[in-house]
Amino acid sequence: MTTFPDLEIYPNHQQQQSYPNQELNFAAVDYSLLTDLYQLTMAACYTGEGVEQKPASFELFVRKLPEDFGYLIAMGLTQALEYLEKLRFSSSQIAALQATGIFSHASDRFWSLLAEGCFTGDVWAVPEGTAVFANQPFLRIEAPLWQAQLVETYLLNTINYQTLIATRAARIRDVAGEQATLLEFGTRRAFSPQGSLWAARAALAGGLDSTSNVLAALQLNQKPSGTMAHALVMALSAMEGTEAQAFSAFHRYFPGAPLLIDTYDTIAAAQKLAEKVNSGEMHLTGVRLDSGDLVSLSKQVRSLLPNVTIFASGDLDEWEIARLKAEGAEIDGYGLGTRLVTGKPVNGVYKLVEIDGIPVMKESRDKATYPGRKQIFRSFSEGTIKVDRLGLAIETPLGEEPLLQLVMKQGKPLQPPESLATIRHRTAASVASLLPETRRLDRPVSVNVEISAELQDLTQQTHKRIAEAQK
Repeated sequence: MTTFPDLEIYPNHQQQQSYPNQELNFAAVDYSLLTDLYQLTMAACYTGEGVEQKPASFELFVRKLPEDFGYLIAMGLTQALEYLEKLRFSSSQIAALQATGIFSHASDRFWSLLAEGCFTGDVWAVPEGTAVFANQPFLRIEAPLWQAQLVETYLLNTINYQTLIATRAARIRDVAGEQATLLEFGTRRAFSPQGSLWAARAALAGGLDSTSNVLAALQLNQKPSGTMAHALVMALSAMEGTEAQAFSAFHRYFPGAPLLIDTYDTIAAAQKLAEKVNSGEMHLTGVRLDSGDLVSLSKQVRSLLPNVTIFASGDLDEWEIARLKAEGAEIDGYGLGTRLVTGKPVNGVYKLVEIDGIPVMKESRDKATYPGRKQIFRSFSEGTIKVDRLGLAIETPLGEEPLLQLVMKQGKPLQPPESLATIRHRTAASVASLLPETRRLDRPVSVNVEISAELQDLTQQTHKRIAEAQK
């Protein structure tokens, strides 16, 4: 048995449980417990009040875009649907929850609900790779109240993070151009091993060419990409005599891999490599620069190795790539790591919009929401997004494209997962459909989102009903 420290909010609960895992890893069988406690306590409360099966609708959206972002690229739906389809509570998980003592006042029906339950709801979502804006739902869950409540934490976790990475990748691709080679190098800086897999997937779907994460690449049926580290150069130089010998050794086993040439003297390394290339002794495909003045160094390396691909890395992001290009750097590809997989968060939220057929809304200051099940109606003009209209799901499109699609019915996905190539193509098309002022990095102007007359009316009616109820 594992003993928990006292939890102040539950001072009288018993401290033992029977679900230990000191490695803190998880698999699909653990999905049910990978949630915040209050999802379970609310589900227990709903059950005690006899409302757990009431039909509920929750929507996932962002209230505002991250600073200096004109759009987001929705991502993470594939993992969200996989989670919903496999969500189950095992007997050992239920026993572990019971052993905490936290649920000592919960009804027996709550435990029966968990033991027999699974996700049986419907899911509406925008396809992965779609550009979305503030207050537009990426996804809507329509399910029995306890189920729709329980899944909030996991959905926000995967969709928020993958949306962030996909958006950064799309912006980087937009700035670097289609000809640039973009490699995802962020595994060592991602927030967790699981996060590194999601980051690699979202980066590829957002527009990057490959990832150095071997597990992610192979699971996604991709070929991993990478170069070498300074450690190899230092180790072989120390033991075999020179940096040039270290390069030759690595090139012997991996002739197609770029060589990292800034361990000591970048230009001196490039000069020696140029001698080997010009003499026909070595067929070199690429070199990587990881430090120093990348503009100056890349120009000098290009003059020495005119037919060799030059990669750059070292805390790069879309702003730095834009600067390098503006200053005439001779760089053909970029390795993206820390700033791609970390940075400004996407603060997606998951809010109840309808319960038992009754529209509901939140009226908290700066956190108000729109009531009712909604749809995004998008209109285009010559391939460019003209305007988005946020309306009720029951409204009829006015020559517009409804973005939210039914992707899961009664807990079963309606289509197999899309390929990365399909999602990446949609991402590129989504970015291309945005106006330049929405795509720019500094002070972007987001797409105009109109609120339909029907949604405005429902908002006013709901506000009035809430106000009267509070008297």
